[in-house]
Amino acid sequence: MTDAELDLLVARIGDEFVARLGKPAATAPAAPATSGYDAPAGAAPVASGPTDKRLAAMIDHTLLRPDATRAEILQVCAEARTHGFASVCVNSSWVPLVARELKGTSVKTCTVIGFPLGAMSTAAKVFETEETIRNGATEVDMVLAIGLLRAGEDLAVEKDIRAVAEACHRGGAILKAILETCLLNDAQKVTACKLCVAAGADFVKTSTGFSKGGATAKDIALMRQTVGPGLGVKASGGIRSLADARTMITAGASRIGASASVRIVQESAAQ
Repeated sequence: MTDAELDLLVARIGDEFVARLGKPAATAPAAPATSGYDAPAGAAPVASGPTDKRLAAMIDHTLLRPDATRAEILQVCAEARTHGFASVCVNSSWVPLVARELKGTSVKTCTVIGFPLGAMSTAAKVFETEETIRNGATEVDMVLAIGLLRAGEDLAVEKDIRAVAEACHRGGAILKAILETCLLNDAQKVTACKLCVAAGADFVKTSTGFSKGGATAKDIALMRQTVGPGLGVKASGGIRSLADARTMITAGASRIGASASVRIVQESAAQ
């Protein structure tokens, strides 16, 4: 796929998704000239250089390691402002800091709920969702009840997703439901996608990145075929290069979750 073809494909996916949500497409403002904070001692300089802005706007710049430090969180926020990523995705304890660092930019604050197992009670997921939204999250990636899904308890899975979706929408946030595709067979993946649609999720997402596998083009294509053009599809887990990102977008992904985001967009801009 050429750069021109990639640009056209990304534009069509973005325009169609925004149109189906009934919201006008927003033009991302230019990144600020300064970072908005004093970098902590020893922090690495913010990666700069040419950026593929259209591709960047499809990427959730992600740092979910349990040992992530404040300096590293500030670093990814600065990178997101510089390159214009869709969001910064972090664990919920970092949401207030990230929301403050991204205030006034086009970059969203994204967090994870019921992560990474999905085996928490629905009430716990709803509480965590409401708290993170109060703290500034506008996008929520929630792990669905994987064990219940594998056991065929579809109504319970749908109820769990719906409760979190409703909490998100009451607070003005969107929900991305994580399937953890590496633990499911194809029939279960299709069922999960249908339950997400029925429950009001805004995206389906492949993986947490903390299990035994990540996104594959085959899974993305299956998920896109199942949910149709009206729902977002996020590829996450193991996406480390421009080739990986292009493969997922070609298969039907409208959002990419990655920690190698800077390298991906700079690689694209250099071609």
